[in-house]
Amino acid sequence: MPISTRRLAILAVAALAIAGGAAAYHYGFRSGGETASACRASPELLARLKPLAVGEVAAVQIENRAAPLSELAFLSPDGAPLTLSDFRGRTVLLNLWATWCVPCRAEMPALNALQEKLGGDSFEVVAVNIDTRDPEKATKWLADNGIDRLAPYSDPKAKIFQTLRSQGKAFGMPTTIIVDADGCALGHLAGAAEWASDDAVALVRAAIGG
Repeated sequence: MPISTRRLAILAVAALAIAGGAAAYHYGFRSGGETASACRASPELLARLKPLAVGEVAAVQIENRAAPLSELAFLSPDGAPLTLSDFRGRTVLLNLWATWCVPCRAEMPALNALQEKLGGDSFEVVAVNIDTRDPEKATKWLADNGIDRLAPYSDPKAKIFQTLRSQGKAFGMPTTIIVDADGCALGHLAGAAEWASDDAVALVRAAIGG
């Protein structure tokens, strides 16, 4: 007995629904579970950080839920490709800056001092320059201004800024993100801060301590 056109249409819709459900499981629920497992920062840690975003770092927005950033890409000082996953196991203060950005230049000494104070196996200030012309300009500026504790990371295509902007974590320059040892964002800041202040050090120490 031939199948009616109406029944064929119903079967087609059902098949699409099943396929869509399978795709949702594969690309949605499964990836959501992977995201949750990748970002192990506890709600308790985020809750501890929130009251520490005061004073000189009052504008830092602590996340309600840690978000994965481990695939953010940039270049090492010798031009080799890196991602934040290369810093796994170390808390990172990721800072995007440019030589044409006045507030960026103004906060670099404080970032340098923070790296001198807390930098080591468990923490690094990763300052990524996004000048799109003359990549050597940033390295020269750092040397000329005595910024001797920060490695000259770079992204001459500024893709890292565009990626963060699409995620709602970059609105201007400078942009700074506190990233935990699993490569997940704990908090972000649009604008400059006094990163060598007692307020900033207390916030970063708490992020490192987990």
